[in-house]
Amino acid sequence: MSVADSPAARLQALFEGHRLTPTQRRIAHSMVRRAADVPFLSSVELAELAGVSQPSVTRFAVALGFDGYPALRRHLREVAPAEPVAEAGSSNEYQQAVEAEIANLRHLAEALADPRPVRRAGGLLAASRPLPVLGLRAAAAQAQGFVYFAAKVHPDVRFLGEGGTMLQDRIDAAVRAGATALLCFALPRHPREVVDTLDYARRAGLTVVTVADSAFAPVAKVSDLLLPAAVGTGLAFDTACSPMLLGRVLLEAMCDDLPEAQSRLEEFDAKAAARGLFVD
Repeated sequence: MSVADSPAARLQALFEGHRLTPTQRRIAHSMVRRAADVPFLSSVELAELAGVSQPSVTRFAVALGFDGYPALRRHLREVAPAEPVAEAGSSNEYQQAVEAEIANLRHLAEALADPRPVRRAGGLLAASRPLPVLGLRAAAAQAQGFVYFAAKVHPDVRFLGEGGTMLQDRIDAAVRAGATALLCFALPRHPREVVDTLDYARRAGLTVVTVADSAFAPVAKVSDLLLPAAVGTGLAFDTACSPMLLGRVLLEAMCDDLPEAQSRLEEFDAKAAARGLFVD
């Protein structure tokens, strides 16, 4: 199945061109995350999935141009015929969480069938000297992991992992030093400060590349290039295997636009060996 034929892609195409309220974006986000199941859900079930009221689901369907939710569901069954996802059966809750993450990774693989957005992002990140990388709260680990590896090949990577009044100062300093782009990792729950910071970064002249859990995340409106990668929600705390992998894919794309990347890696390996840095 190509990315254009995937249930998630067909749903996103349905939502394009519509001005959705925050509640409606939340419904759209939930539908994309459960794209294979949505044609078989009642309005009450979709409302529970999205954490909204049943009338909100009805208003959402009308906003998309349908007479109501039953008409939207009929449309989804016609354009995205598929069997509902099988019940987990004997799988326990931990196995179900892993299976859900595997499904998220499959969706990411489908999206990467068109590599142009990631390649464009890699070029933007490689060209920015310095390169600020933002990640607050739940997204801090993803951003810090990217920075750790990116610093081996990029001459100046700056981790922005703490909020507060200094954050905009650090963006100003990066712009004065020559930065042209900012990479952001944004995961739920989305801090208001991240949205405000990305808005500030754009007004400062930076091109904002964002890895987020959905194309309908609150950061979408303040991002120049958004790359979605779903998170798992089956456990008490969200799991972010897909955003992490997408970050590594971005690293690969960035290396492709850094001619000195290989020599920098070889230099690091030589110094690490001389220092006895690793035991393996």
